[in-house]
Amino acid sequence: MMAAIVLLAATGCTNESVETEVANQKATAPVTVRVNDFSITSEEMPSGGGTTRSAVNPASYDGVGAIDLAFYSGGTEIFKTTQIKSDGTTYSTFGEFSCNLPIGNYTMVVVGRGYFPNDDVFTLTSPTAAGYTSERARETFVKTQAVNITSADPVNLSATLNRIVAKLEIISTDTRIDGVSKIRTTYSAGGKSFNPTTGLATSNTGFNLTNTPSAAVGATIDVGSFVFLATDEQTVNITIDVLDANEDVMFTKYVANVPLKRNRQTVLSGPLFTSTAITSSAFQVETDWLPNNTVNF
Repeated sequence: MMAAIVLLAATGCTNESVETEVANQKATAPVTVRVNDFSITSEEMPSGGGTTRSAVNPASYDGVGAIDLAFYSGGTEIFKTTQIKSDGTTYSTFGEFSCNLPIGNYTMVVVGRGYFPNDDVFTLTSPTAAGYTSERARETFVKTQAVNITSADPVNLSATLNRIVAKLEIISTDTRIDGVSKIRTTYSAGGKSFNPTTGLATSNTGFNLTNTPSAAVGATIDVGSFVFLATDEQTVNITIDVLDANEDVMFTKYVANVPLKRNRQTVLSGPLFTSTAITSSAFQVETDWLPNNTVNF
């Protein structure tokens, strides 16, 4: 009889433990994520405001038009959503998210990015893989952090996103001539895809993109683009092609060993609308990264 009582007692404890475990598995916690700030320092890369500030609200920063939020359990996507600033149906307050997550351990990934709906294709597939499969990368901010849900109690999270791209600005010292239609920029390295956890490029083979200058004939031009780097600082060869309306090359400029750095702007400045060849002695590099790294060619 004593053995039977002990067995029944043991069975009761086991059932209670199993029921608790099952209940925990089914329980979900309401999670609120507020993307309060983007880490933007205008001394490092112009933020458009002209003043030095440590962070700005995403709703007031024109460089970010979309925010992606995702939670992953290992490599499995549990939740993902996107807010588009120009589409009020995707949010109540831009930068604030609500969802329900089961009890467990997760990796949260938040991406703030420039957004041009007719041109951009962006994918976020894991804490280590994201990028643009369209022509160009955009200004991009990222935050990745661990999140542990231990009960069904509400969880409030906040995230400050850091800029992970380098910017290249090309400024002509001569004026646009008649017949110029586009400027094509080719990076010999870097890429348009990145690891959200490290902020570094997952492809280092380079790419090219075209810009249509807004400056009129007779004015200097200024075009920019963004790139993800394989290291925090990286030296890249840049080829600049001046194209006509048929995208035939009118002039080509090649600048070797251009220093780029994440969250920094490098400026290439020189004549674009002449056939003058560029040699290694034709440009200089300023090593001061604040606010710009200027390369004259």
